[in-house]
Amino acid sequence: MEADPEFLSRLQFAFTIGFHILFPTFTIGLAGLLVVLEGLWLKTADGIYRVAYRFWLKLFALSFGMGVVTGVVLSYEVGANFGKFSAATGNVLGPLMSYEVLTAFFLEAGFLGIMLFGMERVGPRLHYFATVMVALGTLISSFWILSANSWMHTPAGFSLENGVFSVESWWDVIFNPSFPYRLLHMLNASYLTTTFVVASICAWYLLRDRHALFATRTLKVVIPAMVLLAPLQILLGDLHGLNTLEHQPIKVAAMEGHWETQKGAPLYLFAIPDQEAEENHFEIAIPRLGSLVLAHSLDGEVTGLKSVDEQDRPLVWLVFFSFRIMVGIGMVMLLLAWSGLYLLRKGRLRDSRNYLRMLSLSAPLGFIAVLAGWVTTEAGRQPWTVQGLMRTSESVSALSGIEVLFTLTMFVAVYSVLLLVFLGFMWIQVRTGPNDRDFMVFRPKPVLFSRQKPNTTLSAS
Repeated sequence: MEADPEFLSRLQFAFTIGFHILFPTFTIGLAGLLVVLEGLWLKTADGIYRVAYRFWLKLFALSFGMGVVTGVVLSYEVGANFGKFSAATGNVLGPLMSYEVLTAFFLEAGFLGIMLFGMERVGPRLHYFATVMVALGTLISSFWILSANSWMHTPAGFSLENGVFSVESWWDVIFNPSFPYRLLHMLNASYLTTTFVVASICAWYLLRDRHALFATRTLKVVIPAMVLLAPLQILLGDLHGLNTLEHQPIKVAAMEGHWETQKGAPLYLFAIPDQEAEENHFEIAIPRLGSLVLAHSLDGEVTGLKSVDEQDRPLVWLVFFSFRIMVGIGMVMLLLAWSGLYLLRKGRLRDSRNYLRMLSLSAPLGFIAVLAGWVTTEAGRQPWTVQGLMRTSESVSALSGIEVLFTLTMFVAVYSVLLLVFLGFMWIQVRTGPNDRDFMVFRPKPVLFSRQKPNTTLSAS
């Protein structure tokens, strides 16, 4: 059987961008945490925050490097595998990607060296400023990338002539209808994911009675953040869903498993969508709740998949189940966050070993949810690369299936090695923990509102 170049090109890009997205998710969240930790150290002069900063900075550097390495290839891959798409949308998406490099990447590159190596070489204010600038760079990068991707879902501010998109309004292109919701949803997901990774590592230390002061103090920072971020993510997800219902109702129909357009639609907790028969099997549903969630009315009308031709529908089972994985993990994270806050307030966190065991296993949850959400969003847009205007079948380059299969195989092999190396180095850092020298307690005077440099003389704790 001859390999299908369109399917293989989609599979290759799904693999490479799915692999890449793990690292920006972590670096965005870690950058924010580093800003908080260094700010707390400079404000309170409590050296444990400096210890925490130096430890998490090492993991940030590993993740940032992996994000750069895996992200560079994506632009080339779009041009190589989706050449027709690049030619058609280059006037719109090309500048947006260039803005990301000119603003975010240059900002990060300019201050990263000071952030990583300058703590003992520059003043505390300048070093903190570098940390803030790197964190700001991660946010600006997300801004441009998500603007470009959101335009593909909800195109605006363009004209289309002879199959080529041209910009009519940059404001409308950048701030297209889905962009604000998708940006906030992704940024919050990054922070939430990172807090669970950090909490997981700290719980692992407490279970082994190692670095107890470091772990406990870090948990006192991230657990309240988890408590705020988890419900906020649910709220942002609801707003994003309502926006998607307005602009991409067929994607929502696939997410919810609705085949018929109906009022008072049920909410399917579980079902097995059958795309050929255009129905669901083994349904477990709550009557009218689907309309209440989507239309905020028990009798609200919900668009069904049958409202469009079969060739205009996404792969329903993939969108349906990936959405439920994302939502299910979100509920688990909410439960863990609020349980942690209760134990923390009661002073029982270190003694609650069952909770610490669950928390220590929670590190992958956010990443799985991010990938499931990405699959829901991107697979739900199919069969379009630019919603309603350009099909995926019209976007691929004139490559043979064997050529794409070869590059896909190479990517899987190389990225597997990179992942093993990354996990190996990360495991070494986590197993080693904070450096013995770093774990001494620093007692500088607060410097945020003082001209005096902090005293970095070590004293035994």
